[in-house]
Amino acid sequence: MRQFTAVVNPTAGGATSAAALLGVARLLREAGAGLETEYSRSLGHAREIARQAGEDGRVVLAVGGDGMAGGIGGALSGTGATLGLVPAGRGNDFARALGLPTEPAALAEVLLRGEPRPVDTIEVTSAVHDRTVVLGSVYAGVDALANRHANDTRLLRGAASYYAGALRAVTGWRPTRYRVTVDGEEHAFTGYTTVAANSGYYGFDRRIAPSARVDDGLLDVVMIHHAPRLLFFALMNELASGAHVRRPQVRVVRGREVRIEADRSVPYGADGEVEALVPVTARVLPGALRVLC
Repeated sequence: MRQFTAVVNPTAGGATSAAALLGVARLLREAGAGLETEYSRSLGHAREIARQAGEDGRVVLAVGGDGMAGGIGGALSGTGATLGLVPAGRGNDFARALGLPTEPAALAEVLLRGEPRPVDTIEVTSAVHDRTVVLGSVYAGVDALANRHANDTRLLRGAASYYAGALRAVTGWRPTRYRVTVDGEEHAFTGYTTVAANSGYYGFDRRIAPSARVDDGLLDVVMIHHAPRLLFFALMNELASGAHVRRPQVRVVRGREVRIEADRSVPYGADGEVEALVPVTARVLPGALRVLC
């Protein structure tokens, strides 16, 4: 029977994470599985706990949202250890891309009997991050700014916080000249953002890259060119279905390595947590992580 170590960060949505784990934990133990719960002091500490548990041959459960999933998944990438997800965040976009259930009984069944599936991860390199590994996507532009605003808000939760953050970010955004190099081919344009996507979802269930697959060894690179603000807000609404990719202002290419540069200080983010300034390079690591799904 599998032995699990659940990693929870009590300072980041801890009450929600603990509640999500509670029902699943009972079902795992009733089935005879071993389960230990570790509370981390920070995302860096969570990574340390995950690496040690993985070295001990335990399945590591990332309890939380995309930040926790990305941090722990990145720590386990390339180690051969197995990751399990207990979605308990605002977005849960990587869990959604894997088709994981949220109902405790169905999720416990996956964790107990699901087969580990190899998925790709993303290695992120910049002046601040030296080959940091994440799971979902790297995004540089107005969406990174919107995510910062959403994380800073205290009055709104979930998708509402992101929409409010997006409104604030777009209102103050000025056209930015991007230079995006995908596998050696350069793409120059003026626009709002560039997203290097492993998962098709980001930003609270937005289908930024509908054709992205987590196990194809490629990143879908979505470049959103300049458009009037009203048209851009219409495009944002189309992210719910993925219809935005049919707009002439959106270009999608695919590749293994993406470098994003801009003509001014533009923030980038990754999995809702990592944030710094471009230039940044994202490189896919094919099949580097084993996930129960």
